[in-house]
Amino acid sequence: MGKLLEGKVAIITGGGKAMTKAGDIGAIGYGIATAYAKEGANLVLTGRNVQKLEDAKEELERLYGVRVLPVQADISAGGDNEASTKAVIAKAVETFGKIDVLVNNAQASASGVTLADHTMEQFDLAIYSGLYSAFLYMRECYPYLKETQGSVINFASGAGLFGNFGQCSYAAAKEGIRGLTRVAATEWGKDNININVVCPLAYTAQLEKWKEYQPEAYEKNIHGIPMGRFGHPENDIGRVCVQLATPDFKYMSGETLELQGGSGQRP
Repeated sequence: MGKLLEGKVAIITGGGKAMTKAGDIGAIGYGIATAYAKEGANLVLTGRNVQKLEDAKEELERLYGVRVLPVQADISAGGDNEASTKAVIAKAVETFGKIDVLVNNAQASASGVTLADHTMEQFDLAIYSGLYSAFLYMRECYPYLKETQGSVINFASGAGLFGNFGQCSYAAAKEGIRGLTRVAATEWGKDNININVVCPLAYTAQLEKWKEYQPEAYEKNIHGIPMGRFGHPENDIGRVCVQLATPDFKYMSGETLELQGGSGQRP
């Protein structure tokens, strides 16, 4: 049986490698990259940390025989964000000749800061790294996705769906991304481009740090998950992202998928 994404080219923002102390994949972006590489996709990985990108390239190329293009890029307040995004797309097309899939995973935020205490800098951090990043990459990738009749997978969060405490800028960015996704699904349907949103709940290096600093809050959180565990970045999140880029899911567009072990139930 052939690989599901053989010969496809995927851009994954925030795709650098990070590991938990247990040795598992510790970042959602890298979990997606691993799942894509196993299915034969060549990858363009962006992120702020060059070493994490180079580590990802080395391991994915060595283990799975795909080509990986690491590109340092950061969408932030005060940066030349349009030029940065255009440069990533230009390098991707120069290297691979096309773009089949865009995964907007990158996001930074000031977690745990209440709305009343949020600064403009903290709010900008979330909006630029998440919402503006998704907008710019979608806009710049559009001509190439139109050629390949490709797919876009955007990342949102239960923080926005359920109004989590201390997550105002993060939630605002993620809900903005959901709105952007629905508009794109309407406008790009004629081009046979499908765009969907994933809201994940996964065990990452960042979550591991939270467990160390706030063990009681961690235990309370995990007990609220019917499946009794956090998802695995590759197996539980990355594999779904693989499927969303295949023909089997082409007719689904503008939807939000909650990968939260049963804890994200809503009407």
